[in-house]
Amino acid sequence: MLSRKAVAFLLVVHAATMLASQTEAYIPIFTYGEVQRRQEKERYEGQKKSLSVQQRSEEVGPLDSAEPSEEEVKEVTKLTAPVEIGMRMNSRQLEKYGATLKGLMREVLLSSQNAAK
Repeated sequence: MLSRKAVAFLLVVHAATMLASQTEAYIPIFTYGEVQRRQEKERYEGQKKSLSVQQRSEEVGPLDSAEPSEEEVKEVTKLTAPVEIGMRMNSRQLEKYGATLKGLMREVLLSSQNAAK
């Protein structure tokens, strides 16, 4: 049989996991400063990339405007690629955020229908 200490430890672990599964809060993995640094780095790399593309296009000369460049095609593909979003909610969260989610879904459906027309 298990000792009383082992049973007590397992009970505490079980209670902690049950409590953690019911909470709505989260602990951020990155600090605010780290997120800002990463965003600045991404912006800098994007600016650097666009400058190098611009320099290459100046060296080659003006391209025919009817044919998009390879990078433009990749960018368009990125922007039009389908996205799947998943969400898990318990009944309390659904009651709290249900109306907001319905409104968002209506907006998305209307905008996609208008874009298709």
